Amino acid sequence: MSQVLVETSARHVHVTKETLEVLFGKGAELTKKKDLSQPGQFASEQRVTVEGPKKSLANVSILGPCRSADQVELSATDARSVGLPIAIRESGDIAGTPGCKLIGPCGEVEIKEGVIVAKRHVHLTPETAEKLGLKNKDIVWVKIDTPERKAVLGDVVIRVSENFADAMHIDTDESNAIGATPDLHGEILKTL
Repeated sequence: MSQVLVETSARHVHVTKETLEVLFGKGAELTKKKDLSQPGQFASEQRVTVEGPKKSLANVSILGPCRSADQVELSATDARSVGLPIAIRESGDIAGTPGCKLIGPCGEVEIKEGVIVAKRHVHLTPETAEKLGLKNKDIVWVKIDTPERKAVLGDVVIRVSENFADAMHIDTDESNAIGATPDLHGEILKTL
């Protein structure tokens, strides 16, 4: 059986070191609040406001460590509510996506692109991927068996790296739609 932990990835922001310093002051560093399931990734104490054309979302968590490009990950509901078009993309694939304003206690940054709704994905170690007969960028289905809202999620991207821990990530809209609970597992299906 090819079971994988299903985790909800709430709205969050990734920033460059330069953006962090504009938002929080020269020499600012991210302060770890808690480790995330992916090795080396963490939720920081720092939070920002994400401002779109229609409204803003306050207290959005910044995830660390800093990255080479700014990126804002929202649910489709969040994107619509702030007035931005929905761009479903894999993390890092931000070319041509909408931008927004990030507001911190010390300054603001207008990002030209980088607001995405993260494509459903499964992080796998190379060992697990090999055992399941999967490779990086494969597209699979994942069967979710919750008590009241069973579902099969399609168009799930497999992401393989020795830096990953095995886990599927869905956004809050998807999580709410299936009635996700902590310790929820899904079954990876190569085809339906």
